[in-house]
Amino acid sequence: MEQNKQSAPQNAASEAAVRRQKLADLKAAGHDPFTITKCKQDAFSADLKEEYKDLPAEEDTGRMVSLAGRMMSKRVMGKASFAHLRDAKGDIQIFVKRDLLGDEAYAAFKKMDVGDIIACTGEVFRTKMGELSVRVHELTLVSKSLLPLPEKFHGLTDREARYRQRYVDLIVNPEVKDTFVKRSQILKEIRAYLDEKGFLEVDTPILTPFEIGASARPFYTHHNTLDMDMVLRIETELYLKRLIVGGMDRVYEVGRIFRNEGMDPKHNPEFTTIELYQAFTDFHGMMDLVEELYKRLALKVCGSMEITYQGKQIDLGHWERLTMVEAVKKYSGVDFNDWKTDEDAITAAKEHHVELPEVPTKGAILAEFFDAFVEDKLIQPTFIYDYPVEISPLAKRKPDDPAFTERFEYFIDCTEYGNAFSELNDPIDQKARFERQVAERKAIEPNCKAQVDYDYVTALEYGLPPTGGLGFGVDRLVMLLTDSASIRDVLLFPTMKPLNDVNKGNDVKNQPVEEMKAEPEKIDFSKVKIEPLFEETVDFDTFSKSDFRAVKVKECVAVPKSKKLLQFTLDDGTGTDRTILSGIHAYYEPEELVGKTLIAITNLPPRAMMGIDSCGMLLSAIHEEEGEEKLHLLMVDDHIPAGAKLY
Repeated sequence: MEQNKQSAPQNAASEAAVRRQKLADLKAAGHDPFTITKCKQDAFSADLKEEYKDLPAEEDTGRMVSLAGRMMSKRVMGKASFAHLRDAKGDIQIFVKRDLLGDEAYAAFKKMDVGDIIACTGEVFRTKMGELSVRVHELTLVSKSLLPLPEKFHGLTDREARYRQRYVDLIVNPEVKDTFVKRSQILKEIRAYLDEKGFLEVDTPILTPFEIGASARPFYTHHNTLDMDMVLRIETELYLKRLIVGGMDRVYEVGRIFRNEGMDPKHNPEFTTIELYQAFTDFHGMMDLVEELYKRLALKVCGSMEITYQGKQIDLGHWERLTMVEAVKKYSGVDFNDWKTDEDAITAAKEHHVELPEVPTKGAILAEFFDAFVEDKLIQPTFIYDYPVEISPLAKRKPDDPAFTERFEYFIDCTEYGNAFSELNDPIDQKARFERQVAERKAIEPNCKAQVDYDYVTALEYGLPPTGGLGFGVDRLVMLLTDSASIRDVLLFPTMKPLNDVNKGNDVKNQPVEEMKAEPEKIDFSKVKIEPLFEETVDFDTFSKSDFRAVKVKECVAVPKSKKLLQFTLDDGTGTDRTILSGIHAYYEPEELVGKTLIAITNLPPRAMMGIDSCGMLLSAIHEEEGEEKLHLLMVDDHIPAGAKLY
């Protein structure tokens, strides 16, 4: 088996060389396929199969058709051969006979390869074996495939290759194309629904002049002509609400959003959202819109309001509605109304092992309780509404309880799918919230470039009518309606780290010889501070019971709603995956650790963290440098096998 794995790349390279020689021969004979600019195509596979589904075996139709597509299989049988042609709508068999095609053309067909793009004209008939086929009279090679298609493009290792080479994935896995056809249908149906409701689709800037105070991290770029740094947008909200101020009462945008943050099965640095705003309604109006839209999409795309997602039955025909306070009390037993002060909330958080937010107020701690106790219980569609004002800087306060806002999020299968407000239209309140938000960001990150969007405040001063606003992720919605486990399965070209390092300019192989001969970097340890060594000794027998093992990282993701934790899926050599959580997200992004070989203690008892059992501990080296903590995971040579014991 191992020998076959090693020889596969050599075989592929050998076949590629043969194909290139075939192309050279075609060019020498004056038959260069790449000079062909178009070919006739007047029929498609699926349409023919539907039209002639009742045609008996061994019957001719008398109909001549012209097809074009990729040859996916080929069986040469002397004077007659069969092949399968794949076009935009599916596959159909073609029957190629020397007597019909002619000696020269048939000889040319025999030299063609699986993967070549061909065009043919022939008569539709059904074979003796009952397969609808086309009896070819003319056949032309219109594009030569110089690389062989893989026989199998599945499995965990090849999944990465599928994302990197989506063009190959689409060729060899037709069901992948079906997912993206559905994605297009979903977007088309959303647009149709909103258009029917009187919404106007608009476009707003992707490049914005500065970073706003929101917690999402942006990407920066530089505009040469204006000589100014610019930011790729993290939302479309503020521009869309400017349009509501301007009298465009119902607007929406299908927008590409960019956030310079972690990656996991539900997050990609660039993703698609739909934000919509409707004047003279509130967040209850947005709830009704969401419920109506999702029911319509389920029926149109899946044929039923009851769908299956990752083995779970989801009923999109029924939606529960709970306030955040009600939900936290229901699932944790803790009542927000019992907290009189922020100190009461902090005490409750410590008693229930809930992570404290950076600014530990009552409202922010309530949200942490929700993350810890509620979100993973929300399997069926659920609206959670009335959010604390601390975490809702753009939502209108509740008139009868200003500590909360008229905001909701909706959850399906323990995942948040969208966010909506009764939009804040008080410019004085909005300005104060923006300024507080930016001040809090800068207190935590003194070097951040966040600013208050005072122009948006000015827009509010001209008057924003009562407005309901909604934003939801298109990618997660497509995942739900196509039963896809990862966001990468619904993005044609997900963000990937290049195989040859992030920047080839940093690759030693691409550097000039003079640079390669430069002295190695000298490390200055004079400013490094380390913890003092333990004065107490541990007896050897106790220490020797610790089981240190080499583990290989199969998967690494950010733990939802935790700013610190990464969740590792590890190969520890036993054949059973091991889960370990580690609070190192400040130092590493999850995708950069996949494939690494680390060292872990594997015989510690499970420890619950954010509702997940962590079975062991990864070893890190920490030190302090100029008042800042530094951390490095202990990584070892990849030649060390998973499960190797350290002594």
